[in-house]
Amino acid sequence: MTHTSAELRRALVDKIATVNPALAPQWRDAVAAVDRALFIPPALYRPSGTLWEPVSRAAVGEEEWLRMVHSDRTWVTQVEGTDASDATGFLSGSPTSSATLPSLVARTLHVANPRQGARVLEIGTGTGYSTAVLAHWVGAENVVSVEYDPGCAAAAAGNLKNAGYSPTLVVGDGLQGHKERADYDSIVATCSVRSIPPSWLFQLADGGSITVTISGWMLAAGMIRLVLDDNGAVTGRFMGDEVTYMLARPHERPPHPTFYRRDGRTRPTRVDPGLTQQWTGRFVAQLAAPSAELLATGDGLILWDVATGSQAWTEASNSGWRVHQHGPQSLWDQVEDALEAWQQHGAPDMAGFGMTATFEDQLVWLGHPGGPSWRLPA
Repeated sequence: MTHTSAELRRALVDKIATVNPALAPQWRDAVAAVDRALFIPPALYRPSGTLWEPVSRAAVGEEEWLRMVHSDRTWVTQVEGTDASDATGFLSGSPTSSATLPSLVARTLHVANPRQGARVLEIGTGTGYSTAVLAHWVGAENVVSVEYDPGCAAAAAGNLKNAGYSPTLVVGDGLQGHKERADYDSIVATCSVRSIPPSWLFQLADGGSITVTISGWMLAAGMIRLVLDDNGAVTGRFMGDEVTYMLARPHERPPHPTFYRRDGRTRPTRVDPGLTQQWTGRFVAQLAAPSAELLATGDGLILWDVATGSQAWTEASNSGWRVHQHGPQSLWDQVEDALEAWQQHGAPDMAGFGMTATFEDQLVWLGHPGGPSWRLPA
């Protein structure tokens, strides 16, 4: 049976509402109103083992294409800077742009909770879909959206025009915000950051908010809405969702040479390294070692600090787990101390954490602002 785009959007809204029944009505209406098909390029990538396969609209046919684009799924549109429409075959590498799944767009805007008529700065235009959903509620004249990639920005501008929306679009580094239209009642990021850029704090209106996903080089993340207080600090608690966006390109992990294990200092571990495979456990590990990457292996884990070259790796033994640490930082000591503090507080999910950021310092805390805390990288 053939379905129209409008019918598929209504079915998508019903699905999103089932998963997130608390979603505010204005975001359900916006998802139903904005035709996602207008924001999807003529070719996408889909995973094929460890590679990315380009798939075109012409190849799959119109009915299948509409079903794909109106599914609640993130579609990768660019891999290592190559658009799917320009790919001549399978590619390897990391996604560098995508069409975010509609439920995450709606959830993010629900958390941000801008009022109608609020002045909103969006960080990361992408395909323009989230910009249109936002503009449908607050008004396009109140939206400023910044996109880092000039090609993506140009495509988004065309998509938004075709959909009937005319927000202010800026090509540049969203981490610098857009001071020409400040102050903003709300800043909403559709990319993750390692810490809050100071420019965002400067460009907030009194009582304004920042909604963003805090992530890092272990790719652990938590969404949070931070509200500006009278003292110039923004504070909030993380949501319990296990959601994430791609890291902002200036915050991405730097390239590094091939990893080689070194024995170094060896001792039994006090906690199970498997805790880092839990969503919140990995987030805690990332807080404790913010410049390290974490790799899971078949028989343990590897921590590798990008800044110092320090490393730690675990292995199973007859009496439990052992860790080998090498370099100026004892990475596992840092991670283990943080995991123990988390367990001592009942090992809560992401909602058990909060954050306070000022121009001088940014801390993620456990339980309450006076509880165990970790400093985010500058």
